[in-house]
Amino acid sequence: MPGLRHPPGLIPILTLSSSVFESEGVTLAAMMRFLASALLSAAILFAQQKATDNPPAPTAEPTPEPGPDAVVQKLFDAMAARDALAAKELFVPDAGLFSLGKNGKPNRMPLQDFLDAIGSGKAVWKERIWDANVLVHGPIAVVWAPYDFHNNGSFSHCGYDSFSLLKTAAGWKITYISDTRETEGCVNPLGPPR
Repeated sequence: MPGLRHPPGLIPILTLSSSVFESEGVTLAAMMRFLASALLSAAILFAQQKATDNPPAPTAEPTPEPGPDAVVQKLFDAMAARDALAAKELFVPDAGLFSLGKNGKPNRMPLQDFLDAIGSGKAVWKERIWDANVLVHGPIAVVWAPYDFHNNGSFSHCGYDSFSLLKTAAGWKITYISDTRETEGCVNPLGPPR
């Protein structure tokens, strides 16, 4: 419209009268619908741009539950601390514990006897594994590794540990432990215990 001033780039739509649009065959209602649609589209684009300018803060990742090898380490920690209750939490009820000594005969220790030995003893136990092979398939796992065992800081025996675990609703639980007990040929790359 002649004589009407507006900032550069601003279209003076709102200053036009309805008679201008009606002379072109556009009704005021149609113009208002178009204007409302244009404003809504601009608001959506503006909101999308703001969302990409300020992405939401990252949420904290859930803490992963301990894997099978971490459960084995927790058992060793409970043994060293003489904490039978902490050790018990790592097993399924009636878990099996088997050792194979020099005589070649399997020796079964009831879980409760093992827990009693942990809780009632005064000696400092330290069991260490290295080069662990951890096999996991869904809710079943095996941790197999060479180990050494020290009692009050003195070497007692070495061998191989085999832990079978199942993943329960409460996490990984030990179902069986089998181990060999040897006193000769024990070489530990970790060196003496600290």
